[in-house]
Amino acid sequence: MSRSISVLPVIMAGGSGTRLWPLSRAGYPKQFLVLTGETSLFQQAAERVAQLACDDIVVESPVVVGNAEHRFMVLEQLRELGMDSTAVVLEPSGRNTAPALTLAALQAQEGGADPVLVVTPADQTVADSAAFNHALQNAVRGAAEGSIVILGITPDRPETGYGYIRVQPGAMGNELAAVAQFVEKPNQATAERYLAEGGYYWNSGMFVLKASVWLKALQTFRPDILEATKASWEAKRADAKFVRPGKKEFEQVPAESVDYAVMERCPGSAFDIRMVPLAAGWNDLGAWDAVLQVSPKDGAGNAFVGDVMMEDSRNTLVHASGRLVSTVGVDNLVVIETADAVLVADAGRSQDVKKIVNKLAAHGRGEGLLHRKVHRPWGWYDSIDAGPRFQVKRIMVRPGASLSLQMHHHRAEHWIVVTGTAEVTCGERKILLSENQSTYIPLGEVHRLANPGKVDLEIIEVQSGSYLGEDDIVRYEDTYGRTA
Repeated sequence: MSRSISVLPVIMAGGSGTRLWPLSRAGYPKQFLVLTGETSLFQQAAERVAQLACDDIVVESPVVVGNAEHRFMVLEQLRELGMDSTAVVLEPSGRNTAPALTLAALQAQEGGADPVLVVTPADQTVADSAAFNHALQNAVRGAAEGSIVILGITPDRPETGYGYIRVQPGAMGNELAAVAQFVEKPNQATAERYLAEGGYYWNSGMFVLKASVWLKALQTFRPDILEATKASWEAKRADAKFVRPGKKEFEQVPAESVDYAVMERCPGSAFDIRMVPLAAGWNDLGAWDAVLQVSPKDGAGNAFVGDVMMEDSRNTLVHASGRLVSTVGVDNLVVIETADAVLVADAGRSQDVKKIVNKLAAHGRGEGLLHRKVHRPWGWYDSIDAGPRFQVKRIMVRPGASLSLQMHHHRAEHWIVVTGTAEVTCGERKILLSENQSTYIPLGEVHRLANPGKVDLEIIEVQSGSYLGEDDIVRYEDTYGRTA
Protein backbone atom coordinates (compact mmCIF):
# COMPACT_ATOMS: atom_id res chain seq x y z
CA MET A 1 0.00 0.00 0.00
CA SER A 2 1.47 3.39 -0.97
CA ARG A 3 2.22 5.92 1.73
CA SER A 4 -0.19 8.86 1.93
CA ILE A 5 1.00 12.37 1.13
CA SER A 6 0.57 14.98 3.87
CA VAL A 7 -0.65 18.31 2.45
CA LEU A 8 -0.65 21.61 4.33
CA PRO A 9 -2.70 24.29 2.52
CA VAL A 10 -1.22 27.78 2.72
CA ILE A 11 -3.74 30.54 2.06
CA MET A 12 -2.19 33.92 1.27
CA ALA A 13 -4.79 36.32 2.68
CA GLY A 14 -2.90 39.62 2.64
CA GLY A 15 -3.53 42.46 0.22
CA SER A 16 -6.00 45.31 0.11
CA GLY A 17 -7.81 44.88 -3.24
CA THR A 18 -7.75 48.59 -4.10
CA ARG A 19 -9.10 48.03 -7.62
CA LEU A 20 -12.37 46.70 -6.15
CA TRP A 21 -13.07 49.88 -4.17
CA PRO A 22 -15.52 50.97 -2.78
CA LEU A 23 -16.67 47.45 -1.83
CA SER A 24 -13.11 46.44 -0.94
CA ARG A 25 -11.40 48.59 1.69
CA ALA A 26 -8.08 48.20 3.52
CA GLY A 27 -9.99 47.25 6.66
CA TYR A 28 -12.25 44.77 4.82
CA PRO A 29 -10.47 43.74 1.61
CA LYS A 30 -11.80 41.79 -1.34
CA GLN A 31 -10.76 38.33 -0.15
CA PHE A 32 -13.34 38.56 2.66
CA LEU A 33 -16.14 39.80 0.41
CA VAL A 34 -18.88 37.71 -1.19
CA LEU A 35 -18.46 38.67 -4.86
CA THR A 36 -19.65 35.44 -6.48
CA GLY A 37 -21.76 32.65 -5.01
CA GLU A 38 -22.75 32.48 -1.33
CA THR A 39 -19.34 32.59 0.38
CA SER A 40 -16.35 34.95 0.39
CA LEU A 41 -13.34 34.48 -1.85
CA PHE A 42 -11.28 33.47 1.18
CA GLN A 43 -13.87 30.86 2.16
CA GLN A 44 -13.97 29.52 -1.39
CA ALA A 45 -10.17 29.11 -1.33
CA ALA A 46 -10.33 27.27 2.00
CA GLU A 47 -13.05 24.93 0.76
CA ARG A 48 -11.23 24.21 -2.52
CA VAL A 49 -8.01 23.07 -0.87
CA ALA A 50 -9.88 21.03 1.76
CA GLN A 51 -11.53 19.04 -1.04
CA LEU A 52 -8.14 17.73 -2.27
CA ALA A 53 -8.26 14.84 0.17
CA CYS A 54 -8.40 11.39 -1.50
CA ASP A 55 -7.00 7.88 -1.02
CA ASP A 56 -3.34 8.97 -1.14
CA ILE A 57 -3.61 12.62 -0.02
CA VAL A 58 -4.29 13.74 3.56
CA VAL A 59 -5.13 17.44 3.94
CA GLU A 60 -4.39 19.25 7.20
CA SER A 61 -6.11 22.40 8.44
CA PRO A 62 -4.70 25.40 6.57
CA VAL A 63 -2.05 27.87 7.57
CA VAL A 64 -3.32 31.37 6.78
CA VAL A 65 -0.80 34.17 6.26
CA GLY A 66 -2.25 37.63 6.49
CA ASN A 67 -2.58 41.01 8.13
CA ALA A 68 -3.01 41.38 11.91
CA GLU A 69 -5.96 43.72 11.33
CA HIS A 70 -7.87 40.92 9.58
CA ARG A 71 -7.09 38.11 12.03
CA PHE A 72 -10.57 37.87 13.52
CA MET A 73 -12.20 37.89 10.08
CA VAL A 74 -10.07 34.85 9.19
CA LEU A 75 -11.19 32.90 12.26
CA GLU A 76 -14.83 33.95 11.91
CA GLN A 77 -15.04 33.03 8.23
CA LEU A 78 -13.40 29.65 8.88
CA ARG A 79 -15.83 29.12 11.78
CA GLU A 80 -18.77 29.79 9.44
CA LEU A 81 -17.51 26.87 7.30
CA GLY A 82 -17.01 24.61 10.31
CA MET A 83 -13.26 24.66 9.64
CA ASP A 84 -10.22 25.21 11.85
CA SER A 85 -6.72 26.48 11.08
CA THR A 86 -3.32 25.03 11.92
CA ALA A 87 -2.11 28.59 12.51
CA VAL A 88 -2.82 32.16 11.45
CA VAL A 89 0.56 33.77 10.79
CA LEU A 90 0.33 37.55 11.09
CA GLU A 91 2.76 39.55 8.98
CA PRO A 92 3.98 42.57 10.99
CA SER A 93 4.21 44.52 7.71
CA GLY A 94 3.77 43.88 3.99
CA ARG A 95 6.84 42.27 2.42
CA ASN A 96 5.24 40.60 -0.62
CA THR A 97 4.72 36.88 -1.15
CA ALA A 98 8.23 35.38 -0.85
CA PRO A 99 8.64 36.26 2.85
CA ALA A 100 5.00 35.30 3.46
CA LEU A 101 5.56 31.83 2.00
CA THR A 102 8.79 31.51 3.99
CA LEU A 103 6.89 32.15 7.22
CA ALA A 104 4.40 29.44 6.23
CA ALA A 105 7.21 26.98 5.41
CA LEU A 106 8.87 27.61 8.77
CA GLN A 107 5.53 27.06 10.49
CA ALA A 108 5.06 23.84 8.50
CA GLN A 109 8.39 22.47 9.73
CA GLU A 110 7.63 23.07 13.41
CA GLY A 111 7.96 19.70 15.11
CA GLY A 112 10.06 18.22 12.31
CA ALA A 113 7.38 17.77 9.64
CA ASP A 114 7.92 18.43 5.92
CA PRO A 115 4.49 18.48 4.25
CA VAL A 116 3.66 19.40 0.69
CA LEU A 117 2.53 23.02 0.70
CA VAL A 118 -0.40 23.91 -1.53
CA VAL A 119 -0.04 27.68 -1.79
CA THR A 120 -3.03 29.65 -3.04
CA PRO A 121 -4.06 33.30 -3.02
CA ALA A 122 -7.30 33.98 -1.16
CA ASP A 123 -8.90 36.09 -3.90
CA GLN A 124 -9.51 33.76 -6.86
CA THR A 125 -12.54 31.96 -8.25
CA VAL A 126 -12.79 28.56 -9.93
CA ALA A 127 -15.93 27.45 -11.77
CA ASP A 128 -15.10 23.74 -12.31
CA SER A 129 -14.23 22.18 -8.95
CA ALA A 130 -13.70 18.69 -10.39
CA ALA A 131 -11.15 19.92 -12.94
CA PHE A 132 -9.41 21.96 -10.24
CA ASN A 133 -9.19 18.95 -7.92
CA HIS A 134 -7.79 16.73 -10.65
CA ALA A 135 -5.09 19.24 -11.60
CA LEU A 136 -4.11 20.03 -8.03
CA GLN A 137 -3.93 16.37 -7.01
CA ASN A 138 -1.53 15.78 -9.91
CA ALA A 139 0.51 18.76 -8.72
CA VAL A 140 0.64 17.37 -5.17
CA ARG A 141 1.92 14.00 -6.40
CA GLY A 142 4.62 15.72 -8.45
CA ALA A 143 5.66 17.90 -5.51
CA ALA A 144 5.83 14.85 -3.23
CA GLU A 145 8.63 13.59 -5.51
CA GLY A 146 10.59 16.82 -4.99
CA SER A 147 9.44 18.97 -7.91
CA ILE A 148 8.28 22.57 -7.70
CA VAL A 149 4.88 22.62 -9.42
CA ILE A 150 2.92 25.65 -10.55
CA LEU A 151 -0.62 25.69 -11.90
CA GLY A 152 -0.79 27.30 -15.34
CA ILE A 153 -4.11 28.53 -16.65
CA THR A 154 -5.00 27.48 -20.17
CA PRO A 155 -5.55 30.86 -21.90
CA ASP A 156 -8.78 31.55 -23.78
CA ARG A 157 -7.94 35.09 -24.94
CA PRO A 158 -4.85 37.28 -25.52
CA GLU A 159 -4.73 38.64 -21.97
CA THR A 160 -2.22 41.43 -21.18
CA GLY A 161 -2.92 41.55 -17.44
CA TYR A 162 -1.16 38.29 -16.47
CA GLY A 163 2.37 36.96 -16.54
CA TYR A 164 2.84 33.83 -18.66
CA ILE A 165 4.59 30.47 -18.31
CA ARG A 166 6.19 28.86 -21.37
CA VAL A 167 6.52 25.09 -21.25
CA GLN A 168 9.25 23.08 -22.97
CA PRO A 169 8.63 22.26 -26.64
CA GLY A 170 6.56 19.11 -26.96
CA ALA A 171 5.27 19.38 -23.37
CA MET A 172 1.89 20.90 -24.19
CA GLY A 173 -0.89 18.82 -22.68
CA ASN A 174 1.43 16.96 -20.30
CA GLU A 175 0.03 16.71 -16.80
CA LEU A 176 3.44 17.68 -15.38
CA ALA A 177 5.02 19.76 -18.14
CA ALA A 178 8.60 20.98 -17.78
CA VAL A 179 8.75 24.80 -17.50
CA ALA A 180 11.06 26.55 -19.95
CA GLN A 181 10.54 30.19 -18.98
CA PHE A 182 8.46 32.72 -17.06
CA VAL A 183 7.61 35.83 -19.09
CA GLU A 184 6.32 39.24 -18.00
CA LYS A 185 2.90 40.68 -18.81
CA PRO A 186 2.94 41.12 -22.60
CA ASN A 187 1.56 43.86 -24.84
CA GLN A 188 -1.47 43.06 -26.99
CA ALA A 189 0.48 41.90 -30.06
CA THR A 190 2.70 39.62 -27.99
CA ALA A 191 -0.28 38.15 -26.14
CA GLU A 192 -1.94 37.38 -29.46
CA ARG A 193 1.25 35.64 -30.62
CA TYR A 194 1.40 33.56 -27.43
CA LEU A 195 -2.18 32.42 -27.97
CA ALA A 196 -1.54 31.55 -31.63
CA GLU A 197 1.71 29.67 -31.00
CA GLY A 198 0.49 27.66 -27.99
CA GLY A 199 2.71 26.45 -25.21
CA TYR A 200 2.03 29.57 -23.11
CA TYR A 201 -0.12 29.60 -19.98
CA TRP A 202 -1.21 32.28 -17.52
CA ASN A 203 0.62 32.29 -14.22
CA SER A 204 -2.07 31.57 -11.61
CA GLY A 205 0.04 32.33 -8.54
CA MET A 206 -0.73 28.85 -7.16
CA PHE A 207 2.33 26.77 -6.23
CA VAL A 208 2.79 23.27 -4.85
CA LEU A 209 6.07 22.18 -3.26
CA LYS A 210 7.53 20.69 -0.10
CA ALA A 211 8.38 23.13 2.68
CA SER A 212 12.02 21.94 2.59
CA VAL A 213 12.23 22.47 -1.18
CA TRP A 214 11.06 26.08 -0.87
CA LEU A 215 13.55 26.83 1.88
CA LYS A 216 16.37 25.18 -0.08
CA ALA A 217 15.50 27.13 -3.23
CA LEU A 218 15.34 30.39 -1.30
CA GLN A 219 18.70 29.59 0.28
CA THR A 220 20.09 29.09 -3.23
CA PHE A 221 18.64 32.19 -4.91
CA ARG A 222 17.85 34.68 -2.12
CA PRO A 223 19.62 33.76 1.11
CA ASP A 224 19.16 37.33 2.33
CA ILE A 225 15.38 36.87 2.41
CA LEU A 226 15.69 33.48 4.12
CA GLU A 227 18.04 34.63 6.87
CA ALA A 228 16.11 37.81 7.64
CA THR A 229 12.81 35.92 7.75
CA LYS A 230 14.32 33.24 9.99
CA ALA A 231 15.45 35.95 12.41
CA SER A 232 11.89 37.25 12.57
CA TRP A 233 10.54 33.73 13.04
CA GLU A 234 12.90 33.05 15.92
CA ALA A 235 11.57 36.21 17.63
CA LYS A 236 7.94 35.12 17.20
CA ARG A 237 5.31 34.94 19.90
CA ALA A 238 2.07 32.99 19.82
CA ASP A 239 -1.35 33.49 21.36
CA ALA A 240 -4.05 30.91 20.65
CA LYS A 241 -4.01 30.29 16.86
CA PHE A 242 -2.15 33.52 16.10
CA VAL A 243 1.59 33.46 15.41
CA ARG A 244 3.29 36.87 15.41
CA PRO A 245 6.82 37.02 13.91
CA GLY A 246 9.18 39.60 15.39
CA LYS A 247 8.16 43.03 14.07
CA LYS A 248 11.55 44.72 14.24
CA GLU A 249 13.23 41.77 12.54
CA PHE A 250 10.55 41.40 9.86
CA GLU A 251 10.93 45.03 8.83
CA GLN A 252 14.47 44.14 7.74
CA VAL A 253 13.24 41.43 5.33
CA PRO A 254 13.60 42.42 1.64
CA ALA A 255 10.21 42.69 -0.07
CA GLU A 256 10.00 40.31 -3.03
CA SER A 257 7.47 38.11 -4.79
CA VAL A 258 7.65 34.32 -5.02
CA ASP A 259 8.10 34.64 -8.80
CA TYR A 260 11.04 37.06 -8.75
CA ALA A 261 12.76 35.50 -5.75
CA VAL A 262 12.64 31.86 -6.85
CA MET A 263 10.30 30.67 -9.59
CA GLU A 264 11.76 32.63 -12.50
CA ARG A 265 15.26 31.41 -11.58
CA CYS A 266 14.37 27.71 -11.49
CA PRO A 267 14.26 26.81 -15.23
CA GLY A 268 17.71 25.56 -16.16
CA SER A 269 18.79 25.23 -12.52
CA ALA A 270 19.17 22.19 -10.28
CA PHE A 271 15.53 22.56 -9.24
CA ASP A 272 12.95 20.63 -11.21
CA ILE A 273 10.07 22.99 -11.97
CA ARG A 274 6.91 21.70 -13.58
CA MET A 275 3.53 23.07 -14.60
CA VAL A 276 0.13 21.42 -14.41
CA PRO A 277 -2.32 22.93 -16.93
CA LEU A 278 -5.61 24.07 -15.42
CA ALA A 279 -8.77 24.67 -17.45
CA ALA A 280 -11.37 25.19 -14.72
CA GLY A 281 -12.94 28.60 -15.23
CA TRP A 282 -10.26 30.38 -13.17
CA ASN A 283 -10.32 34.12 -12.50
CA ASP A 284 -8.32 36.22 -10.07
CA LEU A 285 -11.00 38.96 -9.79
CA GLY A 286 -8.36 41.67 -9.96
CA ALA A 287 -10.79 44.43 -10.94
CA TRP A 288 -14.49 45.10 -11.54
CA ASP A 289 -14.39 44.05 -15.19
CA ALA A 290 -13.31 40.59 -14.00
CA VAL A 291 -16.27 40.46 -11.60
CA LEU A 292 -18.57 41.33 -14.51
CA GLN A 293 -16.97 38.58 -16.57
CA VAL A 294 -17.70 35.80 -14.03
CA SER A 295 -21.12 37.02 -12.85
CA PRO A 296 -24.46 35.66 -14.16
CA LYS A 297 -25.84 38.05 -16.79
CA ASP A 298 -29.16 38.92 -18.34
CA GLY A 299 -29.80 38.89 -22.09
CA ALA A 300 -28.16 42.30 -22.51
CA GLY A 301 -24.94 41.29 -20.78
CA ASN A 302 -25.79 43.06 -17.50
CA ALA A 303 -24.94 41.72 -14.05
CA PHE A 304 -26.39 43.15 -10.87
CA VAL A 305 -26.56 42.59 -7.11
CA GLY A 306 -29.07 44.20 -4.74
CA ASP A 307 -31.97 46.55 -5.46
CA VAL A 308 -31.34 47.41 -9.12
CA MET A 309 -33.55 48.52 -12.01
CA MET A 310 -32.07 48.78 -15.50
CA GLU A 311 -33.60 50.20 -18.67
CA ASP A 312 -32.00 50.03 -22.11
CA SER A 313 -28.62 49.20 -20.54
CA ARG A 314 -25.98 46.78 -21.78
CA ASN A 315 -22.77 45.11 -20.59
CA THR A 316 -23.01 46.87 -17.24
CA LEU A 317 -22.29 45.74 -13.67
CA VAL A 318 -24.34 47.29 -10.86
CA HIS A 319 -23.76 46.39 -7.20
CA ALA A 320 -26.22 48.04 -4.80
CA SER A 321 -25.44 47.57 -1.11
CA GLY A 322 -28.29 49.50 0.48
CA ARG A 323 -30.26 51.70 -1.89
CA LEU A 324 -32.14 51.42 -5.16
CA VAL A 325 -29.75 51.97 -8.07
CA SER A 326 -31.17 52.48 -11.56
CA THR A 327 -29.54 52.94 -14.96
CA VAL A 328 -30.96 54.18 -18.26
CA GLY A 329 -29.30 53.99 -21.67
CA VAL A 330 -25.81 53.09 -20.49
CA ASP A 331 -23.25 50.66 -21.90
CA ASN A 332 -20.07 49.10 -20.52
CA LEU A 333 -20.27 50.72 -17.07
CA VAL A 334 -19.46 49.65 -13.51
CA VAL A 335 -21.70 51.19 -10.82
CA ILE A 336 -20.91 50.26 -7.20
CA GLU A 337 -23.02 51.73 -4.37
CA THR A 338 -22.12 51.51 -0.68
CA ALA A 339 -23.37 53.42 2.36
CA ASP A 340 -20.68 56.11 2.11
CA ALA A 341 -19.36 56.02 -1.47
CA VAL A 342 -20.50 55.44 -5.06
CA LEU A 343 -18.25 54.48 -7.97
CA VAL A 344 -19.21 55.00 -11.62
CA ALA A 345 -16.55 53.85 -14.09
CA ASP A 346 -16.04 52.71 -17.65
CA ALA A 347 -15.68 48.93 -17.37
CA GLY A 348 -12.61 49.12 -19.59
CA ARG A 349 -10.92 51.42 -17.06
CA SER A 350 -11.45 49.18 -14.03
CA GLN A 351 -7.73 48.94 -13.35
CA ASP A 352 -7.64 52.70 -12.71
CA VAL A 353 -9.97 52.52 -9.69
CA LYS A 354 -6.85 52.23 -7.52
CA LYS A 355 -6.00 55.81 -8.55
CA ILE A 356 -9.11 56.99 -6.70
CA VAL A 357 -7.98 55.07 -3.60
CA ASN A 358 -4.58 56.76 -3.85
CA LYS A 359 -6.28 60.17 -4.07
CA LEU A 360 -8.39 59.40 -1.00
CA ALA A 361 -5.23 58.58 0.93
CA ALA A 362 -3.48 61.72 -0.33
CA HIS A 363 -6.41 63.83 0.92
CA GLY A 364 -6.49 62.07 4.29
CA ARG A 365 -9.97 60.66 3.74
CA GLY A 366 -11.13 57.48 5.47
CA GLU A 367 -13.32 56.03 2.71
CA GLY A 368 -10.38 54.07 1.33
CA LEU A 369 -9.71 52.39 4.67
CA LEU A 370 -13.00 51.45 6.32
CA HIS A 371 -16.63 51.00 5.46
CA ARG A 372 -19.26 52.86 7.42
CA LYS A 373 -20.03 49.38 8.80
CA VAL A 374 -16.89 48.23 10.63
CA HIS A 375 -16.36 44.59 11.60
CA ARG A 376 -14.89 43.74 14.98
CA PRO A 377 -14.07 40.37 16.62
CA TRP A 378 -17.23 40.67 18.75
CA GLY A 379 -19.54 41.71 15.88
CA TRP A 380 -19.83 45.06 14.07
CA TYR A 381 -20.88 48.68 14.32
CA ASP A 382 -22.45 50.95 11.71
CA SER A 383 -22.10 54.73 12.05
CA ILE A 384 -25.56 55.74 10.87
CA ASP A 385 -25.49 59.47 11.65
CA ALA A 386 -23.13 62.15 12.97
CA GLY A 387 -22.98 65.87 13.55
CA PRO A 388 -21.31 68.46 15.82
CA ARG A 389 -20.77 66.79 19.25
CA PHE A 390 -22.89 63.70 18.51
CA GLN A 391 -22.71 60.35 16.70
CA VAL A 392 -25.25 57.55 16.36
CA LYS A 393 -24.18 53.92 15.90
CA ARG A 394 -25.99 50.65 15.38
CA ILE A 395 -24.03 47.93 17.21
CA MET A 396 -24.32 44.13 16.92
CA VAL A 397 -22.69 41.79 19.46
CA ARG A 398 -22.56 38.04 18.77
CA PRO A 399 -23.85 35.55 21.38
CA GLY A 400 -21.29 35.04 24.12
CA ALA A 401 -19.13 37.95 22.93
CA SER A 402 -18.23 41.16 24.73
CA LEU A 403 -16.55 44.46 24.06
CA SER A 404 -13.52 45.43 26.12
CA LEU A 405 -13.77 46.86 29.62
CA GLN A 406 -13.09 50.48 28.71
CA MET A 407 -13.38 54.17 29.41
CA HIS A 408 -13.68 57.34 27.31
CA HIS A 409 -12.20 60.70 28.26
CA HIS A 410 -14.31 62.88 25.97
CA ARG A 411 -17.73 61.31 25.45
CA ALA A 412 -20.79 59.94 27.21
CA GLU A 413 -23.02 57.22 25.71
CA HIS A 414 -26.70 56.27 25.73
CA TRP A 415 -27.52 52.62 24.87
CA ILE A 416 -30.97 51.42 23.73
CA VAL A 417 -31.50 47.67 23.24
CA VAL A 418 -33.24 46.83 19.97
CA THR A 419 -33.04 43.01 20.03
CA GLY A 420 -31.53 40.45 22.37
CA THR A 421 -30.23 40.81 25.92
CA ALA A 422 -27.44 43.14 27.02
CA GLU A 423 -25.24 42.66 30.07
CA VAL A 424 -23.98 46.13 30.98
CA THR A 425 -21.11 46.88 33.33
CA CYS A 426 -21.11 50.54 34.45
CA GLY A 427 -18.69 51.32 37.24
CA GLU A 428 -19.46 48.94 40.10
CA ARG A 429 -22.92 48.04 38.73
CA LYS A 430 -23.80 45.15 36.43
CA ILE A 431 -27.31 45.06 34.96
CA LEU A 432 -29.30 43.11 32.34
CA LEU A 433 -31.31 44.99 29.73
CA SER A 434 -33.86 43.53 27.31
CA GLU A 435 -35.61 44.96 24.25
CA ASN A 436 -36.67 48.63 24.49
CA GLN A 437 -34.73 49.18 27.72
CA SER A 438 -31.87 51.70 27.91
CA THR A 439 -29.01 52.95 30.05
CA TYR A 440 -26.57 55.87 30.27
CA ILE A 441 -22.76 55.67 30.47
CA PRO A 442 -21.34 58.92 31.91
CA LEU A 443 -18.11 60.43 30.58
CA GLY A 444 -15.09 58.86 32.28
CA GLU A 445 -17.00 55.82 33.62
CA VAL A 446 -15.46 52.35 33.21
CA HIS A 447 -17.95 50.18 31.29
CA ARG A 448 -18.49 47.08 29.18
CA LEU A 449 -21.19 45.70 26.86
CA ALA A 450 -21.68 41.93 26.61
CA ASN A 451 -24.17 39.52 25.06
CA PRO A 452 -24.97 36.68 27.50
CA GLY A 453 -27.80 35.35 25.31
CA LYS A 454 -28.21 32.87 22.46
CA VAL A 455 -29.20 35.38 19.75
CA ASP A 456 -27.49 38.47 18.33
CA LEU A 457 -27.67 41.58 20.49
CA GLU A 458 -28.37 44.84 18.66
CA ILE A 459 -28.32 48.25 20.30
CA ILE A 460 -28.46 51.86 19.22
CA GLU A 461 -25.66 53.92 20.76
CA VAL A 462 -25.86 57.70 20.91
CA GLN A 463 -22.52 59.34 21.70
CA SER A 464 -22.20 62.95 22.82
CA GLY A 465 -19.10 64.91 23.70
CA SER A 466 -16.25 67.11 22.56
CA TYR A 467 -14.35 64.33 20.72
CA LEU A 468 -15.88 61.17 19.22
CA GLY A 469 -12.92 59.46 17.55
CA GLU A 470 -12.36 55.70 17.82
CA ASP A 471 -8.96 56.34 19.45
CA ASP A 472 -10.61 57.76 22.59
CA ILE A 473 -10.62 54.32 24.25
CA VAL A 474 -8.71 53.27 27.34
CA ARG A 475 -8.89 49.46 27.55
CA TYR A 476 -8.53 47.70 30.92
CA GLU A 477 -9.46 44.17 29.87
CA ASP A 478 -9.97 42.67 26.42
CA THR A 479 -10.89 39.14 25.40
CA TYR A 480 -9.16 39.58 22.05
CA GLY A 481 -5.75 40.85 23.18
CA ARG A 482 -6.23 44.42 21.94
CA THR A 483 -4.53 47.26 23.80
CA ALA A 484 -5.79 50.24 21.73
